[in-house]
Amino acid sequence: MDGRTQRVLLRKWSGISTLFLAAACGPGAVSESPEPQTQSAALFAGEPLVSAASGRCLDVAQESRTPGTGLQIYGCHGRVNQAFTFTAAGELRTYDNTLCVDTASGQTAQGTRAVIATCTGSPAQKWVLNANGSVVHTATGLCLDVEGARTADGTPVIVWACNGQTNQRWSRPSVPDTQAPTPPSNLVSSNLTCNSVTLSWTGSTDNVGVAFYDVYHDGQHVKSVDGNTRSTSLTVVPGVTWGWYVNARDAAGNVSQASPTLSLTPPQCQADTTPPTAPTQLSGSVSGTSATLSWNASTDNIGVTGYDVLRNGARVGTATGTTYADSGLAASTTYTYSVVARDAQGNLSPASNALTLTTGAACTNPICSVTQVTTDTDIPWGLVALADGTVLYSRRDAQDIVRLNPATGVKTTLGTVPNVQSTDGEGGLLGLAVSPSFDTDRWLYIMHTSPTDNRIVRMRVTPGFTLDPASHQVLVQGLLRNKFHNGGRLRWGPDGKLYASTGDAQNGANSQNTSNLAGKVLRINPDGTIPSDNPFGNLVWSYGHRNPQGLAFDSSGRLWEQEFGNSVMDETNLIVKGGNYGWPNCEGTVSQGGSGCATPGYIAPKRTYSTAEGSCSGIAIVRDVLYVACQRGTRLYREVISGSDLTNVTSYFVGTYGRLRTVEPTVDGNLWLTTSNSGDKDSIPNNSNERIFRVQLGN
Repeated sequence: MDGRTQRVLLRKWSGISTLFLAAACGPGAVSESPEPQTQSAALFAGEPLVSAASGRCLDVAQESRTPGTGLQIYGCHGRVNQAFTFTAAGELRTYDNTLCVDTASGQTAQGTRAVIATCTGSPAQKWVLNANGSVVHTATGLCLDVEGARTADGTPVIVWACNGQTNQRWSRPSVPDTQAPTPPSNLVSSNLTCNSVTLSWTGSTDNVGVAFYDVYHDGQHVKSVDGNTRSTSLTVVPGVTWGWYVNARDAAGNVSQASPTLSLTPPQCQADTTPPTAPTQLSGSVSGTSATLSWNASTDNIGVTGYDVLRNGARVGTATGTTYADSGLAASTTYTYSVVARDAQGNLSPASNALTLTTGAACTNPICSVTQVTTDTDIPWGLVALADGTVLYSRRDAQDIVRLNPATGVKTTLGTVPNVQSTDGEGGLLGLAVSPSFDTDRWLYIMHTSPTDNRIVRMRVTPGFTLDPASHQVLVQGLLRNKFHNGGRLRWGPDGKLYASTGDAQNGANSQNTSNLAGKVLRINPDGTIPSDNPFGNLVWSYGHRNPQGLAFDSSGRLWEQEFGNSVMDETNLIVKGGNYGWPNCEGTVSQGGSGCATPGYIAPKRTYSTAEGSCSGIAIVRDVLYVACQRGTRLYREVISGSDLTNVTSYFVGTYGRLRTVEPTVDGNLWLTTSNSGDKDSIPNNSNERIFRVQLGN
C-alpha cells in the first residue's frame, strides 16, 4: 500500500465523515492487493491521539518529516501527521508507520521534548497506552505530557512524571477497530517434561496493537498472556497428546486466526511396567437384547485408569467404574464376555473370568440393534435422510457430498462444494439440510468454512443426484471463522425457517454481542433473508453460545441445542426466542467471569455433562426422546423429554464405536449414527477410518 493510498484513509472526527479503505473494498468494490507487512507495520495509516485537557490532537509540528521535529498539540484535522499507531513491538509510529516517536536526542530527563525519529527498535522508542489514557515511555516510566497543562495550538508535548492529570490523558476518537491481528507464527516448544512445557512463538502484527495472546489446545482455552509476551509455561498430562496453538487478540476484542498446530506428547513421569491385577467375579444379566455386566475392581502399583470390555474376544466398550451395559445385540445369541484393567501407561491386566450370556428372543429395550452400513475415509459431518430412503452426507475435509443407498451400500458422489476451505482444525464442509419441498425445488442447504468466513449456501441437486454449479447461491456470509468453534449444524423448524448454529470463533465476547452472528443460533428465511419477527432485527435467534453443534425440534415445536463447553462442562439447552445462554461468563452452571451464572436474564441449561463424558456434537429427537452423540465421551446419551426436563438419562455404546459425531433420525423413526475417530483435528482429506451405523430403536 503506497503513501497516496494510505492518505485516502484520512479519519475525520468531531462530526466530520470517516472514510475507510475497508469500506471501499466491500462487496462490489475493486482493490489492489496490499503489500506484505513488516513485523512493526500496520494495515492502516494510524489514528489520532486526542488530549483530554484540550480536545486537540497529538501533531508533528509543521507536518515535517525531518527526524528530530517536535510533537505538539493542534486542532484535529485528520492529516497524516496526526495519525499514530501503537505497534506489536511497542513502538508509537506515525507518517504511514515510517517514523517513530522518541525523546529528543534519546534523553531521559523529565521535561525532554517528544520528537519523531528514524525507527531503530531502541528502548527509547517504546511506549504503552494504558487503560487510564496515559501514554508511558517504557525506558523512563515518564508520561507523554502537554507542557504546562496548556491547551493552545502549538503547545509542546514532553515527557513528565506521571500524575494522572488531564494533560497526560489521551484517547482515540470513536473510530471502531475492526481489524484482527495477523496469526502468530513459528510456534515451538522447549523444556518438555512429564507435566510441563514452555511454548514460544513469533508475535503478530495489528493496526493498533496486540493486547493478548490466547493459548489453546484442541479448541480448549488454557491461558492468556499480555501482548508483549512471546512465551509461557503450561501444565500438561503425562502421555496425553494435545494439539497446541495460539491466537492474538487486540484491545478491541478482534481475534486473529490461529497459529499452526504444534502436537506434543509429554513423557511419563516414571517408568511403569507393572500391569494391574485381573478384575474378578465378573457377573451379568440379560434383558432382551441388552446385557449388563459388573465385576470387582483391580489394583495397581500406581493406579487403574479404566477397564476394557471384551465380547467374544474383541473390545466393545470401556468403563471407568465396575459396571457396563452392552446394547443392540442380536436376539437369541450367546456371547462370551471378559474384562481387562489398564493403567495410565497402557499396561493391561490378565483377563477376568469368562462370562457367557444368551440374549432374549426379542428386543425389549430402547436400543435394539446396530448395523454398520458403510465406512468412509473422511469425516462424515452433516447428514440428511431423504424421503426415498437414501442418505446425503458431507465429507468435512474432502469437501464433497455423497449419496448413500443403505439397501445396497452403494455410494455416489454429488460433487465438490465450491469455495470450501478447512481451518487445520474443525472447519470445512459442515452441516446439511434439504428443503422441506426438496422433491420439487431440489434445494440442498450447506454450511461451510470459506477462506475468509463461515457461510450458508444452497445448491440444487439434479434428478441424477449431482450438484448443479450454476445454481450456487450464498445466503449468509461473514460468519466469523477460526481453527475451532465454527458451529455448523443446520435444521429446519416447523415454522418453515432454517436454523443454524454458529461458534464464537474462539472469542467469547462475540457471543454476547447481538449485532455479531458468532456464538449464536440463527433463524433464516429459505432465501437467506431476515424473518420479520426475529428478536434483534437480524438473523440472531438466541445468543451467549460457545460452540453449538446440535439442533433438534421436539413434537411441541421447541428447539433443543447441544453445546461444547471449554474445560468444565458441556450443556443441552432449550432455546427460546432472544434467549441469552451465558457464555463466556457462564459455562454450563459454573461461573467464569463477571457476575457469572447468577447474571439476571441468563438461561440455565437443561442438562450438563463433564467434558470427559461429553464433548457432544450432534443431537436427534425421535418420539420425544433426545439422543446426544458425544466425542470425547465416546457414547450416545438417551434422554426422555418430560415437560421441559430431560429424564431417564442412559448411556449407550460407551467406547464401543469411539468418538460419535452426528446422530440423525431415519425416515422410519430410527437413527443414523456416524463416528469421528481419525483426522478429527486437522484438515487432511481422506486420512480417517469412519463408520456410519443404522440404529434400530425399541420401546
